Amino acid sequence: MDLSGLNIPLIAIKFVLLLLSLTVHEMAHAWSASHFGDQTARLLGRVSLNPLPHIDPIGTVLFPLLGMLAPNLPLLGWARPVPVNPANLKRPRSMMMWISAAGPLSNLALAGGFLTILAVSSRAGLAAPSPYVWEVAGDLSSSALAAVLKLGFLTNVMLAFFNLLPIPPLDGGGVLAGLLPQRMGEAIEGFGRFGFLVLMALILIPVGPMNLLSWILLPVLLGAQLAFSLLVG
Repeated sequence: MDLSGLNIPLIAIKFVLLLLSLTVHEMAHAWSASHFGDQTARLLGRVSLNPLPHIDPIGTVLFPLLGMLAPNLPLLGWARPVPVNPANLKRPRSMMMWISAAGPLSNLALAGGFLTILAVSSRAGLAAPSPYVWEVAGDLSSSALAAVLKLGFLTNVMLAFFNLLPIPPLDGGGVLAGLLPQRMGEAIEGFGRFGFLVLMALILIPVGPMNLLSWILLPVLLGAQLAFSLLVG
């Protein structure tokens, strides 16, 4: 692997922002489970913004760094799953649905915060972002604040909508299972044993210049660009 020419500051910022985003995501799951009556995650220290209880050495450190260091590898990342005991919930199906949704919703809220700060900073002359939300490397040298805020916004938008894909064990699978009739919901949950294989297929199947997962998430990227253009300009 040729590491010459790597933008180490950019990689460091990407990693820190991903770690922050994953930490908020998992804390939201843990907090919502506690709110609905299951204290399992709280007793394990998961209702915390300290990233240490949430870090998975493979999913939070190794895979993201490999994806950032090697452009030909997909950027994957995950944290330790939050344990939830449905037996402690008064209405397990509906409450599990909201617990599943809490993670992506927290990332959307975080994305909104990054975008709002970027818009205010840009109007105040404190940040001068380039016109495309995915252009970050150039911003880092000319307007570091804009680069960090752009990356924070985009990371959380993509993380939220990736997790909302209706494929268990992603959060979208839990949301879909809660919305469907019980028997169909249980079938969706049972499909979770094959979920990782489906995700790997989406990542590995090429369709033209991108993989299938990239095509699925392309509308999300375009929507993020639209929001960025409207609020930041």
